[in-house]
Amino acid sequence: MKAVMKIATAAILTSTLSFAATLATVNGTKITDEDVTNALMQATQGRLAQLPAQKQEQLRKQFLDELVAKELIYNDAKKEGITNSKEYKEQLDKIIANIKKDLAIKIWQKKVFDGIKISDKELKNYYNQNKQEFMQKESVHARHILVKTEKEAKDIINQLKGLKGAALQNKFIELAKTKSTGPSGPRGGDLGYFGKGQMVPEFEKAAFSMKPGTITKQPIKTQFGYHVIYVEDKKPATTRSFDEVKPYIEQRLKMEKFKQVMQDKLSSLKNKAKISYSK
Repeated sequence: MKAVMKIATAAILTSTLSFAATLATVNGTKITDEDVTNALMQATQGRLAQLPAQKQEQLRKQFLDELVAKELIYNDAKKEGITNSKEYKEQLDKIIANIKKDLAIKIWQKKVFDGIKISDKELKNYYNQNKQEFMQKESVHARHILVKTEKEAKDIINQLKGLKGAALQNKFIELAKTKSTGPSGPRGGDLGYFGKGQMVPEFEKAAFSMKPGTITKQPIKTQFGYHVIYVEDKKPATTRSFDEVKPYIEQRLKMEKFKQVMQDKLSSLKNKAKISYSK
């Protein structure tokens, strides 16, 4: 069940990435934003999007550092001949054998999962009976540029003064990519949409008080440094429509049916198999 959820979530996430920005290069090997995202998805068991945006930022920096360290150690291991050693090859053969088994199971589970169908009536009934689940809080879509000092932040604000509309947005994205020390820098400082309670108080207060298409007039200080914020859009609190949440409901109901189908299949397989346990 967890395997299927990971596969489905990873597929959705990957489809939203138009390109993979390079975050670091280690001896010629690129480490991309997608590499970091994939590592985070595995570590959080597909629940990355449920974490507060500020926590995601922290984890991205941490995992990027870990991937850089991993690449450095791997390069050194190759230089020392580890990959040609008998021990390495024996362990690799065992791992490959386990991967083959795990992969077959994952594909088998996915085939079972994909074969489960949910009717429109079931989907609509769930929506009508659980509308409270689809209440969407007021949210803000913002970008930010994070720097170490107040002077750096003020210099950036001065560079953006007098700009409006697309000119302001494009310049902000350019500066975020070149100046920001935060993990979102390569994405133009994009933090996506976030609701109240997902950011540190100082950042949240500033972002929610701003109008779309504007930047902070003064640097915003938090525990992470000094921020220059650009608000792209705001969404009022609302209840999401059935069409919007239909894919989510379908996935949820399929997972519930999948659990029962798996239990029935395993019971059937056990009844047909010869199983003995050592005492």
